[in-house]
Amino acid sequence: MTMFPYPIRCFNCHPATMQDPASYTEQMKKAIHICRWAGEIVGETGIPGLKIDFNAGLRLQIPAGNWHVRIGDCDAETILFDEPLSETVLISLESYYIHWQIEIERDGALVFSHLFDPSGQAVLLAAGDDCALGDALAFLPYIKVFREKYDARVRLHLPPYLQGVARRFYPDLPFRDKVPDDTYATFFFNTGLDNFLTLPVDGRQVPLGDVGRFTLGLYHTAPRLVWPATPRQIPEPYVCIGVQASSPIKGWFYPDGWDIVIRYLKELGYRVLCIDRDATMTAEGLTITRPAEAEDFTGNRPLTERADMLAHADFFIGLPSGLAWLADIAGCPVVMIGGFSYYWYEFPGAYHVYNPFACYGCMNDIRENYFKNFCGRWWNTPRALECSRTIAPRQVIRAIDQLLEDRERQSARP
Repeated sequence: MTMFPYPIRCFNCHPATMQDPASYTEQMKKAIHICRWAGEIVGETGIPGLKIDFNAGLRLQIPAGNWHVRIGDCDAETILFDEPLSETVLISLESYYIHWQIEIERDGALVFSHLFDPSGQAVLLAAGDDCALGDALAFLPYIKVFREKYDARVRLHLPPYLQGVARRFYPDLPFRDKVPDDTYATFFFNTGLDNFLTLPVDGRQVPLGDVGRFTLGLYHTAPRLVWPATPRQIPEPYVCIGVQASSPIKGWFYPDGWDIVIRYLKELGYRVLCIDRDATMTAEGLTITRPAEAEDFTGNRPLTERADMLAHADFFIGLPSGLAWLADIAGCPVVMIGGFSYYWYEFPGAYHVYNPFACYGCMNDIRENYFKNFCGRWWNTPRALECSRTIAPRQVIRAIDQLLEDRERQSARP
């Protein structure tokens, strides 16, 4: 038995952005995959065979008959779909918040209308198992904002590695392995970097910390969550470092750069703890290994343990990576070394170190496809990865000094 009784048809609210046939086909495949993951359409309309939900964008199940479907955005007063249909499962390619307005006629008479409103409804907020740590952490504060705005009955679908962190912030929210039958709408954690139908803007051109508000149709950046840390376990002053990210290409490749910075930290009286998951990472012909002079706190430890450690560290030094986002969400100051993204893309407040005289920021360049072609401008040339190779240790040390100076100034305030 097939999941849907009729063929699936996709419609696109932004046809001007999908002029490339190959791109359109790829996005349509993704939309159909998400639609099938969301399961059957069970939202009843009171009309036999006519069903609706918002669990993979807008989904309508239209039975046999003389039907006409009109779909628009209520706020923009714009019609997005206006056609006769029969024996069709109609889904939108867009899965982010749209103030959907639906009108359905049968035999020329209006028989059903609905205005999208998640107030008081069961809503699932979902991240796939392949969701990157930083992307997921950037979304977490918006769960609270969305829940309070709509008084929605929020459930979470998160990969196991992230559930402990989410429970620390939202101990009362239930987790679900699939979309429950009573779910009115589902929204997905997605940065919009490789799927341009998950956000109303290009995710490369807005800060990662704003992606959640665009996904959920909110107007303001969510306030910082306060990490409820456990008691301190390490009595001595310490600094955490992370030399890895989701790909070795995001690493810092200045010769002996990490060793020079670690020696400086030790001169300041700090223990230096490397908290990467793996002691060594190899991919794309590159290998990154824990610096020998850093204490080995690597290992596949729970993220809550990492966050508690970061909450009591004097600061964290790392890359534009998930660990940097974990440090920020734990309230730990961050010195961030990296040039593949622009300084404004990561969370505000980081001491972002990059070389403005080198090529940098290709991840946020809409002319590039960073995730399909790392270092697309200069790969296999002498300039490959110059954004990170040319960041000098002196720049990192200057950022550390500035952080400590700022902390001393703040502590001296009455």
